[in-house]
Amino acid sequence: MTQQLDAVTPSPELVRQSAPDTKTLTVGIVGLGYVGLPTAIAFAAGGAHVVGVDVSAQRLDAIRTLRVDISPCDLDQLRQIFQTNELTLTDDIGLLGSVDAIVICVPTPVDDHLTPDLAALAAACRGVCSVARPGQLIVLTSTSYVGTTEDLLVKPLTARGLLVGVDVFVAFSPERIDPGNLAFTHDSVPRVVGGTTSECALRAADLLRHTTKQVHIVSSTKAAELTKLYENTFRAVNIALVNEIADVSNELSVLITEVIDAAATKPYGFMPFSPGPGVGGHCIPCDPHYLLWQLRRQRVAMPLVESAMRGIAERPARVVARVREELADHGIALRGAHVAIVGVAYKPGVEDVRESPALEIIKRLMDLGVEVSYVDPFVPAVTIDGQRLTAMTAPELLLRRSVDLAVLHTRHPQLTLDWLDSVPIVLDATYRAVDLDHRVLV
Repeated sequence: MTQQLDAVTPSPELVRQSAPDTKTLTVGIVGLGYVGLPTAIAFAAGGAHVVGVDVSAQRLDAIRTLRVDISPCDLDQLRQIFQTNELTLTDDIGLLGSVDAIVICVPTPVDDHLTPDLAALAAACRGVCSVARPGQLIVLTSTSYVGTTEDLLVKPLTARGLLVGVDVFVAFSPERIDPGNLAFTHDSVPRVVGGTTSECALRAADLLRHTTKQVHIVSSTKAAELTKLYENTFRAVNIALVNEIADVSNELSVLITEVIDAAATKPYGFMPFSPGPGVGGHCIPCDPHYLLWQLRRQRVAMPLVESAMRGIAERPARVVARVREELADHGIALRGAHVAIVGVAYKPGVEDVRESPALEIIKRLMDLGVEVSYVDPFVPAVTIDGQRLTAMTAPELLLRRSVDLAVLHTRHPQLTLDWLDSVPIVLDATYRAVDLDHRVLV
């Protein structure tokens, strides 16, 4: 039987103040995506030998050939790590039986019905539990429902006869990686850790100090799991709110960005959020649904969060409605109109289109008979309902035929917008393109 965390008071100050030497440390990383690969790089750069496991041969090949969407700093480190042979890439989870610690970083999306898709996480945890040996530390980082660590790691390990906290050590530490954000490096972002026992928590904290300067221990794995869900639910609710305020501002003929910037001068009690065309990526569109799904099963409601998630889901439709309005106001027929989407990645500076509002906007416009093109230097192609669209450059767009309306969806740093001066209608879904004199807002 396992025991809950004992004799640990939640505090950023830790009992152990220095991490053990990395010269002989071996760490296995399960899942080498947007979280796992930077995590592997951070451990290897700190001197540990890393065994990176991923089920996708294509992903492993992309990593080996450095064709991955990571920060320039991480890419340089990855190049150096390959030269020192501190990173082993494999699809064989059996190799993790020999490592000191295992960190699980697989995706946890939701399906079309907003139900958590735990297939990848469950498979990864089964694999890890099957090869786990006495003395190992296992840290789960994938966002999931409260109780996941207990259900998918502690119980199976116990069934194998391994006493958690004595034979093996299990903890949860939610990932905090923001792709494309160069202001917060891996080592500058504090990590939260909750262990099945106090020893589990302390061992996990020791491990994570190889990749971050500050670790905050909480009293249990459940507390750490809920921390991650709360972080992103907080963001979702505030994004839904600022989108509503943006709509109200338009009705009242007030510039929303001016209001946000003014409110942000208050040094306490306010945090600025920006309106937009919707929310993409893994975290905000997905994570709150893990909490809502779990609570629905327990017949507990969260009306505020449910309303916020509906508002976020409906935002792309709002953009399409504004496209229809602007085309109609200019006497342009919807069917056959040419609309260009500027930036389809879910955020600036990345090639990630997971849950990107642009994909739904494009689909809705195509369903209305609109001819849609897009410009994005990071995303060479997207597939919408089986139809493949390839990125175009601005000159290609303008040479082929005139653009009736452009939707500024994602403003990449490398993306010049001077060509939009020749487009009669520019719908600014970023709300920040103040250099475009003829823009209209969502």
